[in-house]
Amino acid sequence: MAIPAQRDVEQSTKQLAAWLATKVGADVTLGEFAGPGATGFSNETIIVDATYNGTKDTLVVRVAPTGYTLFPDAAFQAQHDILVALGTKTAVPVPTVRWFETDPSVLGAPFFVMGFVDGVIPPDNPPYTLDGWLKEASPEIQEKVWWGAVDTIAEVASLDHATLDLPPLLGGLQAQLDYYEAFMQSVEQTEELVVARRAFAWLQTHLPEDDGTVFCWGDSRIGNVMFSPEGERLAVVDWEMACLGSPSQDLAWAWFLDRHHSEGMGVGRLPGFPSKEATIARFEARSGRSAKAFDYYEVFAGFRFCVIMGRLAVIFKDWGLLEPDGDMAQENAVTRVTTAILDEKGAA
Repeated sequence: MAIPAQRDVEQSTKQLAAWLATKVGADVTLGEFAGPGATGFSNETIIVDATYNGTKDTLVVRVAPTGYTLFPDAAFQAQHDILVALGTKTAVPVPTVRWFETDPSVLGAPFFVMGFVDGVIPPDNPPYTLDGWLKEASPEIQEKVWWGAVDTIAEVASLDHATLDLPPLLGGLQAQLDYYEAFMQSVEQTEELVVARRAFAWLQTHLPEDDGTVFCWGDSRIGNVMFSPEGERLAVVDWEMACLGSPSQDLAWAWFLDRHHSEGMGVGRLPGFPSKEATIARFEARSGRSAKAFDYYEVFAGFRFCVIMGRLAVIFKDWGLLEPDGDMAQENAVTRVTTAILDEKGAA
């Protein structure tokens, strides 16, 4: 699905080159802008080769969204601050942040620049269960990739977030339910979200016991981890949905996303991927945290993703990529998997 061009690339290249020259103290020549392509949507990401002082430096430029935003609050600077905190105070492998610019005159919005990590990411489009390097990899590499993501989730959950100087984050289950309820209501101004409503009703009547609060990655999934072709973890990316929440939250989101990419697409999980029971056991052993609220947060994952898909439908219709009467918000892989999970739990 093509996304309309939103940037004057020639002008942006000139302005970014001039800006970079002030940072490196030399004239900068930039190559063609590229993007990650197979993953991500809500932020613009530019990958570009910068040549200066006779050397080539590949940079990743993350630009704050303008106009259309996926989430009600993009919290762009928070993403930068989280990367800096994790990169300087923890062993979680994240890309190195080089510079942050708040002046929108350079690229039309604030942005930050990171060092490039030369790795591969399990793709979303097409899903890694249907095509791509991970589908073609051996079961042994597939297993290593799965454990790399699960171990990352465990590593993040075991951090003492009080010592990290994190930016203000959405904290606690009730705050998150309130946030996504308001998000849902905003989408419902133009799109009917039947499955999201059903999931939200279940969540309100099945609140779990308080199992503590940890720092949550948010968009915790294998598609936000960069790997070597051999399955070694290289870097963890995309902290846009970071929050404070249950130890079960990130793990359940990762499990839901894999169900989406397999069951939601009408195919099986990759043969090397471990079972849910093994996944929960490894998380608990590596993090020292309990995932006893996993079932609740699996529904929570489906609810949130249903709302996000509704918002995407609104954006795509406004861009003319979908017909005005299209039913993407009501019928998609997310709603199908969420419905299956609700049925498994005997939800009304």
